[in-house]
Amino acid sequence: MVTSGQVELWGVELAGLGMRIAGCFERSEPRATAVAYVRGLLADVPRQNGWQLAEQAGAATPWSTQRLGAARWNADEVRDVVLSYVVERLGEPEAVLVLDETGFLKKGNRSAGVQRQYTGTAGRIETCQVGLFLGYASSRGRVLIDRELYLPDESWVREAGRRKDAAVPEEAGFASKSELGRRMLARALAAGAPFAWVAADAVYGQHPGLREWCEAKSLRYTTAVPSHFNVTAGGRPLRPGSHPAVPDPPSGVGAA
Repeated sequence: MVTSGQVELWGVELAGLGMRIAGCFERSEPRATAVAYVRGLLADVPRQNGWQLAEQAGAATPWSTQRLGAARWNADEVRDVVLSYVVERLGEPEAVLVLDETGFLKKGNRSAGVQRQYTGTAGRIETCQVGLFLGYASSRGRVLIDRELYLPDESWVREAGRRKDAAVPEEAGFASKSELGRRMLARALAAGAPFAWVAADAVYGQHPGLREWCEAKSLRYTTAVPSHFNVTAGGRPLRPGSHPAVPDPPSGVGAA
């Protein structure tokens, strides 16, 4: 059971983290709004929409929160500060880095990266954005430490006008989900995050580039692969779904 003392300590920790990200914002007001927004997400708010979170923060309207996207602040710098904080507070040698993705369903077509594509959120092809995330799991806690937005290799890469309207940086081009996963893992390595394993589902396991990258870095990993996917074991190809020692799970996804 959570005690009032623990809640108070969490508030102190969040305030301290807010000070650590101060240099990532050009002005103090957006930083204060960002910290208040996170505090609202952690609070017992019935409906965590803009109005409810604004009310929780003591604001009359949600406009300040809605303007965060237009405020001048460096999201990558905030990510790096959070990663450093996680290494300090949750880091341990037996931790696991977890690669996964989720879809954000959308009605329109103006949000960056939105397109009709498969998302596990709905279990089918839908109009959505797809975000890739890197989680850090240890006995001390679990937290997301990195993120990448997947840009489909279609109009979002070729149409400069659409990219400009959605504020997609000029340098952002197409990258496979496997490549985006490697980028996040590389940043965790560069930050000195201690861990024992990398875990990922079949979206990443079926791409040899990610597995080869982990092997080149001497990283232990466990990934899922489709049951019809060939892997190499003992110098010979092996199909997990047909191997007697690795029965097909109900989902049709094997483990590598």
